[in-house]
Amino acid sequence: MATEDYEVRTSTRRTRTMTAFREGGKLIVVVPEHMTARQRREMLPPLVDRFLSKEARARPPRADGELTARALELYRAYIGPQSAGPEPAIGVRWVTNMAQRWGSCTTATGEIRLSDRLQTMPNWVVDYVLLHEVAHLEEREHSVRFWELVNAHAESPRARGFLEGVDFARRHAS
Repeated sequence: MATEDYEVRTSTRRTRTMTAFREGGKLIVVVPEHMTARQRREMLPPLVDRFLSKEARARPPRADGELTARALELYRAYIGPQSAGPEPAIGVRWVTNMAQRWGSCTTATGEIRLSDRLQTMPNWVVDYVLLHEVAHLEEREHSVRFWELVNAHAESPRARGFLEGVDFARRHAS
């Protein structure tokens, strides 16, 4: 059942379909004008649930525990199968003091720090930075093997380009 309040709007142009979207932070659901109250009670909560679920998947993890869990998933998918050693201890947290870098890794402790500037970026960009830092737990230097591990993720070139664009825009802002 949907837990978020939402506004329902009717549309004379819609005849069969419903849609949900954000407007000024508020969730709006548009339904056909002819829809009965009973149909709304039955059909809107699942639509809202699907919308909220999709929205949550599109955002980067917010809590440090969620970041750590995601880093472990990435490690197990991309690094672990090619590692000869045991799975490292990993801890990830957001930090506010990174103005130049997107992330850093302390290989001795498995601590990974991500710039809070990444919180507004798509999750595939955060995944790329997490994977980059997790790869340092296997390969400390930016060696050929390191880049093979990172580039195994299909979104790596796209995410790298995205971050380069963000850096370019920041450096050339008026």
